[in-house]
Parts: sequence; C-alpha cells; structure tokens
Amino acid sequence: MKAPRDEIGKALIALKNKGYPIVAIDSDLASSTRTDQFQSAYPACFFEMGIAEGSAMSFAVGQAIEGNIPFYVNFAMFVTGTAWTQLRQACYAKANIKLVGSHPGMDDGPDGASHHALEDLALTRVLPGLTILTPADADEIEGAFEQAVNIDGPVYIRVAREPMPIRDKSVIPRVTDIAAIAENGNDFAILFEGTVMEQAMEGYEKLVADGKKGKLIHVAKLKPFNHDAFYALIEGCPSLVTIENHTVNGGLGGQIAEAMTQMGIAAKLCRLGTQDTFTESGNSRELKAKYGISGAAIYQALS
Repeated sequence: MKAPRDEIGKALIALKNKGYPIVAIDSDLASSTRTDQFQSAYPACFFEMGIAEGSAMSFAVGQAIEGNIPFYVNFAMFVTGTAWTQLRQACYAKANIKLVGSHPGMDDGPDGASHHALEDLALTRVLPGLTILTPADADEIEGAFEQAVNIDGPVYIRVAREPMPIRDKSVIPRVTDIAAIAENGNDFAILFEGTVMEQAMEGYEKLVADGKKGKLIHVAKLKPFNHDAFYALIEGCPSLVTIENHTVNGGLGGQIAEAMTQMGIAAKLCRLGTQDTFTESGNSRELKAKYGISGAAIYQALS
C-alpha cells in the first residue's frame, strides 16, 4: 500500500532533474501535498502564495508566459473550485499550466465535508482545451507528470490521498489513455478513474471469483476522451459500470453516458459515485462505502 500523493514532490524533482523548467506553486499546504520536498531541493523555484488561490492561478499563468512550466499543487477542492474563474481564463488563453488536485473526492475524510472535492472533474471537464489525467497507483504519478509537461496547454492531474495497492504492470504497463488492465470475457465492463483503482479491482475480483467474465478498464485520460478506443473496448458488452470518487453528474459516469448516447451504444449503464448529494465528514474509506463507492457496490450492480 502506497499513497499516490506521497509521490508528488518526488515527481516534480525528477522532472526538474531532467531539465524541464519546472516551478512549483503552493497555497499553504506544502506538507500535505508533499511539494515541501521540491521546496527543499529547489527553493528558488518554489513559490508560496498563501491562501489566495485565485492569485496563485494567475501567478501560474505569469510563470508560463515567462517560459516556465508551473505546477500549481493544492487540494482538488481549491485548485478547481475556489480558483475556477481564473482557471477558466487560463484555459481561454491556452496557458501552459499544470494543476495537481490532491485529496480528491472524499479523500479529505475527517477534515471536513466542505473540503470534499466531488465536483472537480465536472468543473474541469467543461473547460475547452484542458486535458484531464487520472493516474491510479503511486508508481504512475511520475509518468503522468511527465505526460503533462509534454502537452502544450493546461492540464489537470487528479492524485489520490489514500494509500492503495501497487498494480502489477509486468503485462499491462501504465495506462496513458484508456485500456483494460484485466479481462477474461465480455459479459461486463467496469470503468474507473484512477483514484478508485482499489475499489474497482475489488469489484472485478469478486465478480471473477463468482464465475463472471468481463473487463476492468482504467480511464487514465478523461479529457480529451478517446471515443474510438472506448467503443473497441466495450463493443458487444451488455452491462457497464462506472465508478468514481466524485459525483455521478459530470464526471466519469457523465462522460461515459454521453459517449454511449452519441455513439448509439445500447447497453445497461450503472454509475457509481455520490448520487447528487453532499457528503459528511468521517473516515474516507468508510464514507466511500456508505456512498456506494466500493467493490461490493460494483458486485451488486453486476450480479
């Protein structure tokens, strides 16, 4: 078990060591987002903006204009929600900024329901030109960051707080777009965004143990969405389930529903996530289970 957010600082340092003109921007949460590691290694390239998210986003755009590649790292609720107006303007300008949202969904658990980012994918998915990456386990963070710096334009990277298993990548390597990380048939498909890989894998394994045959699909790039690859993966599959640490409205579930309608795919779809409701403060794993984000919920939906 390893927490993806623990790799944020290391990934930034690795990029800087490779010669990328990286700067890191913080809003008084460096120890929680692990950017303090980058601060220690490259203090002249670290900027503490305080609890002023709109100003921090504008500052990131300025850094991009100067030729740097800024990573503004903050809790998902603040980097997408609090600074949304400035983010929209940055996307309008096609600014080469990289945003990292840690503590997404209910990952901020007991710190308060007001910090639960259940809308960040919806808030970012509506913005033209913004790429959305959802890496899964801790070993995928550095690769996702390097993928982001090689995209000319704004990128949002969603990084889980909670420790989760490291997936064996000896057969299927890190997913950079959309791909099945496990499959034994075509009776069902489970599609997940990276921060719920553990729950998705649990659901898949329960179904396989029960004799069912299907696919486990990681949507590692939510936007732009690869419609052709999606269709190839689920063609002929009668039942689909999406699972996300997010509201079912406007996130992964919304994207899949839209794609199915647009492409005329006649299959049953169950969207797992929060069902148009605010959540409560508490242990994040227990909260996810309470709101239907679990392997058991997947199993029930496909049984």
